[in-house]
Amino acid sequence: MPPSKPSSSSDPTKEKSKDRSKDKSKVHKLALKGSARLVAEFFQYSIHSILFQRGVYPAEDFVAVKKYGLNMLVSADDQVKAYIKKIMSQLDKWMVGGKISKLVIVITDKDTGEHVERWQFDVQIFGKSSSKSRTALTAADQENQTPSSDAGEAISEKTEKEIQDEIAAIFRQITASVTFLPQLSGDCTFNVLVYADADSDVPVEWGDSDAKEINNAERVQLRGFSTSNHRVDTLVSYRLAE
Repeated sequence: MPPSKPSSSSDPTKEKSKDRSKDKSKVHKLALKGSARLVAEFFQYSIHSILFQRGVYPAEDFVAVKKYGLNMLVSADDQVKAYIKKIMSQLDKWMVGGKISKLVIVITDKDTGEHVERWQFDVQIFGKSSSKSRTALTAADQENQTPSSDAGEAISEKTEKEIQDEIAAIFRQITASVTFLPQLSGDCTFNVLVYADADSDVPVEWGDSDAKEINNAERVQLRGFSTSNHRVDTLVSYRLAE
């Protein structure tokens, strides 16, 4: 009977190294998912806050909730809540999938159809190449976007409190924006546009749209915030009062 062949066994050091890299990858994915959901939640409160601060809906339609160490006002109107919920359910998926590069809230004059204010939140995912083509979508919306420069490297870890403080500072700026933004006259409505990678799965209820830019707009750069995986920068464009 021939001698049995020696069995090969992998180097235990290599196995441990593989396990560690797997663990790191798992931790990174969990961190990325948590960061994505934090950004999506920020967007949700941003929509409510802008609608309240800019008087798009009556003040009595809003209720106060505690968030980011602040009293945040959110809409209690069933139709508005349903619309925002529809947006957020899809936005959450795209954020977790790393598909979002920008979210835009556009306020439009109902009578003239003219866009009077445009709140833009640029999303950078650290370590993600931006060579992919991107498409802008809204819960009726879509438009081509020129890719921006490659995302930067991840920044050092921040505590949750540091991130929450940065977010709170943005909401304080949104609240203070009433001091320089022209008062909105007449009835206004709003749309939400989401810029996503062109290969993103798009639900049938999301349709094509233009960029909803404002002609001859004034622009003000507001604060941003960052996590270990994302950076969000805020810009408001508005039409000067005539």
